[in-house]
Amino acid sequence: MSSIILLFLCLFIGIGIQKIKSFPKNTALVLNQYILFVALPAMALHYLPKISLSWDLLLPASVAWIAFGLSFLIFSTLGKIYGWSKKLIGCLILTAGLGNTSFVGIPIIQALYGDEGLNTLIIVDLPGTFVVLSTVGVLVATMYSNQKNNDQSIIKKMLTFPPLLAFLVGLGMVLLKIDFPEALSTTFKQLSATISPIALISVGYQLKFKTYGKHFRYLFLGLFFQLILLPAIILCFFYFVLGKTDLATKVCIIEAAMAPMITGAILASNYGMKPELSNMMVGYGIPISFITIAGWYFLVEGLLV
Repeated sequence: MSSIILLFLCLFIGIGIQKIKSFPKNTALVLNQYILFVALPAMALHYLPKISLSWDLLLPASVAWIAFGLSFLIFSTLGKIYGWSKKLIGCLILTAGLGNTSFVGIPIIQALYGDEGLNTLIIVDLPGTFVVLSTVGVLVATMYSNQKNNDQSIIKKMLTFPPLLAFLVGLGMVLLKIDFPEALSTTFKQLSATISPIALISVGYQLKFKTYGKHFRYLFLGLFFQLILLPAIILCFFYFVLGKTDLATKVCIIEAAMAPMITGAILASNYGMKPELSNMMVGYGIPISFITIAGWYFLVEGLLV
């Protein structure tokens, strides 16, 4: 119960400080950079070395790749059929295909499934969402925008992305079957504990309910894919096809139902791909997702027993 209270309290704190002028305009950027450069890598370095490699890990890691692949397939096809601009197609692929599996996902999964659920989340998030963002996400942004990047600049962006670097270090430690000394590992855990409150304050601070009327039908399409269609596909694949009913499966389905990734929306905006729609996907998607995630949670708990 305390995790649920923390979740909404921090979200409302973030919304509240939008009105306080003493907070600089780049407050959200600073908070996000702290999470990306410090807290999220610390989480990876704490949890990853303790994971035992198995084929079962491929399923959580596949969630983000399935999501992005389906987003690319569906929105590129619809774009060709209806003659959408490249920027609109790219915006929908990025914002609908990348879920907020960390900033929003971590506090929600922790509230619903405790620390045990984070063992699966870290696999969904790092080799999944953040690797997708750092690789094919950057490629799609380049393909569907007017900006040009050479192969070296793209590779440099990938290899200097802190969560990806931490993931590679953690993966190496898993392969070598070693872990950090207990004192250092505990320090990483304490740093990672700051993700939930800071991420939710950042999310609340960035919530903007803009009303660009011409974008609402695309907003509906993007959110329908991300909040309804995608988790339904993951549920059918994991439960009806593979027969999975364990905790990891539940976490994967809830993670698939997360709202658009803030960093993905920022990437789309930075590449000039419909920044108004990108902001709307996040601004409307996060509050709506709290309702849809609750629905998916009760469905999953009732079905996967």
